[in-house]
Amino acid sequence: MSESNGREAAGAAQRDQHRGAGAPRRSVIGGSTADQRLLDSRQRSDWKTRDAWRALRILSEFVEGFDTLSDLQPAVSVFGSARSLPDSPECRMAEELGGALARAGYAVITGGGPGVMQAANRGASEAGGLSVGLGIELPFEQGINDWVDVAIDFRYFFARKTMFVKYAQAFVVLPGGFGTMDELFESLTLVQTGKVTRFPVVLMGSDYWRGLLDWLRDTMAAEGKIGAIDLELICLTDDVKTAVRHIVETEAVLSAEQEAVREESVAVAAAERQAAADEGGRG
Repeated sequence: MSESNGREAAGAAQRDQHRGAGAPRRSVIGGSTADQRLLDSRQRSDWKTRDAWRALRILSEFVEGFDTLSDLQPAVSVFGSARSLPDSPECRMAEELGGALARAGYAVITGGGPGVMQAANRGASEAGGLSVGLGIELPFEQGINDWVDVAIDFRYFFARKTMFVKYAQAFVVLPGGFGTMDELFESLTLVQTGKVTRFPVVLMGSDYWRGLLDWLRDTMAAEGKIGAIDLELICLTDDVKTAVRHIVETEAVLSAEQEAVREESVAVAAAERQAAADEGGRG
């Protein structure tokens, strides 16, 4: 069985196992969110009691995420605007991308919302792939879109963002707003600082991202705030096939590097054991 077919079979099994998990929350009580209440420094009279219990709720979100996604096949996180209309260029691109990733053997992870996220989930689902949605509690109703097979809702952004990174082999970022920018720059920071194994970050929508990339090069890099090599962390393309090929090829290179490191470690350990045996024999 080919690697791609194996991933598709795993995706089908996971889809049967997890479909419908984590029903979306319909609304937020009191018009605020758990994140807002946690980070509000103006009302601290009850911090000794409530913040300690919030820690358990935070822990439960990590446990639920790890438990639900622990057997997830190789996946790609796709980000983009919830406000994009279904017939917009970025939604059409996202749907095509979701299908191409599914056919390449990847699950597709999104924020589970409408717009670009729904388009990517739909493309993956219609292509027979596994479609994952990681929702977030917001002060306005949103819910998980209908094309998600595995759904988890989070109260806290930081728990949710961990899952986007931990279970993805790559990030693909389509046109979006503050949330999309947040995910983009967090991923670049984690890779740049070595907090995660280097993985590809693909920007799709050249016209949308060109001004940002020009500023990164002509201002940020020119003033030494980042290195010129840091710009190489980003792949910019409008072509879905190019994006998927970049992800597949990068994964292959990283796998080869990791295998080489493993083989070197085995060889070093064997040499050390042999040296110890020779020393014992001489003794």
